[in-house]
Amino acid sequence: MDPKQIVDQLSCCLEENQPVALVTVVTASGSTPARPGSKMLVYENGAIKGTVGGGALEARIIEEAVRVLNAGEPCYKSYSLNNDDAAGLGMICGGEVSVFIDCYITGPELVLVGAGHISQHLAGIAKMLEFKITVIDDREDYACQERFPQADRLIAADIAETLDNLKITENTYLAIVTRGHKYDQVALEKVAGSDAAYIGMIGSRSKIKTVFDKLRNIGFTQSDLEKIHAPIGLDLGGSSPAEIALSIAAEIVKVRYSREDVYRGRN
Repeated sequence: MDPKQIVDQLSCCLEENQPVALVTVVTASGSTPARPGSKMLVYENGAIKGTVGGGALEARIIEEAVRVLNAGEPCYKSYSLNNDDAAGLGMICGGEVSVFIDCYITGPELVLVGAGHISQHLAGIAKMLEFKITVIDDREDYACQERFPQADRLIAADIAETLDNLKITENTYLAIVTRGHKYDQVALEKVAGSDAAYIGMIGSRSKIKTVFDKLRNIGFTQSDLEKIHAPIGLDLGGSSPAEIALSIAAEIVKVRYSREDVYRGRN
């Protein structure tokens, strides 16, 4: 891939909230396939876009890039290719290569399904907490800039179809706070069992039981349901839209940092 394609792909990753490492060859000497300025993207699973020379050297760099993503800290790394390494690359002798590995771990995304009063307050709180804000509602006069000046993305379209096409990752937090039971049910069906870091749904315990019973009947497992926070939010005692929004934000922060501890400790 040429540099422009690498940059375009990196932009896509940032837009989709997908963690990625960017490897840039800084120096290269001796008999090595790496060239200064060569770039490569490395994903969490070790998949790559682009190349920094291939072979044993690239494999070692990919391994280091995955480690950098897990640690969340960029690094400068030098490699010396001995004669055995060089032979594996089809070269006569070794060389020296240094690379800079930068990591792009974008901030978490809060998806507000429903654009009512609770979502308005929650968007403001979440923006202060440095979440990327997406608002989904099928009413154009609700999912609009005037009501959600903090939003990074406003989607005024059918809720079910939108959630069908929404990229949901381990960095996605979903708050289902629509205007009615029917819409909550549909939204939850679309996201239950996803990789989302958090799924919360507003509602009374009787409503939640009804929704969960329907989810079981269409094939969702108990494990899927146990990941759903319902009733949504921590019990802080308040009942106004602003207080409910605060309780949801508090629960999201609690879940975020308990998951991040696990994520950062992963090898």
